[in-house]
Amino acid sequence: MSAITNDWDSVLHQEYKKDYYRKLYEFVGAEYKTHQVFPPSDEIFNAFHLTPLSEVKCVIIGQDPYHNDGQAHGLCFSVRPEVDIPPSLMNIYKELHDDLGLYVPDNGYLVKWAKQGVLMLNAVLTVRAHQAASHQGKGWEEFTDAAIRAVAALDRPVVYMLWGSYAGKKASMITNPKHLVLKAPHPSPLSAYRGFFGCKHFSKANEYLVSQGLTPIDWQIENLRSSAS
Repeated sequence: MSAITNDWDSVLHQEYKKDYYRKLYEFVGAEYKTHQVFPPSDEIFNAFHLTPLSEVKCVIIGQDPYHNDGQAHGLCFSVRPEVDIPPSLMNIYKELHDDLGLYVPDNGYLVKWAKQGVLMLNAVLTVRAHQAASHQGKGWEEFTDAAIRAVAALDRPVVYMLWGSYAGKKASMITNPKHLVLKAPHPSPLSAYRGFFGCKHFSKANEYLVSQGLTPIDWQIENLRSSAS
């Protein structure tokens, strides 16, 4: 696992010394040696690398990395540019279209969001290929909860988008009056019609950021494939 070297290290380094993390480190190392694991080991901490703690404006929480070939690259819901857009992300794009009038892009590469301060954090940061949830309960949840608590302690405005029951449970960790918590059903095809569609989280997030004197997020992901033709 590549080290976290930006300002996240100052709040997460204490986790490395804990017994659960030592066991997690050994487990993950063994998994990468003996199985195909996603994302690539040097991209496990991409959410932290791309969105320093000092720049976090918004938090989106996922559960596990995608477990099929070539999809996961360390940001929840995001896939590499050449990979087909997964169903949950397509529903996110549909909501963006309905909420903000954005066009649906030809790719699911969400690095643009991360670079604007959107922390796109899965609760579990690794997964064995083609085995969903295979690395749950190994310690990642404790580590990423520490990251969420670090954000919750920030003395400035932050918006959380908690989609689905799993992410929704993290709301109990967020008591800062300067922070806005938005909750909705998960965008997966199984639950999007229960209230994710129409939740308007993206416009609500931007309205809150602007009301607090902050720059809103440019949520439009541009086409990448057609521009190369």
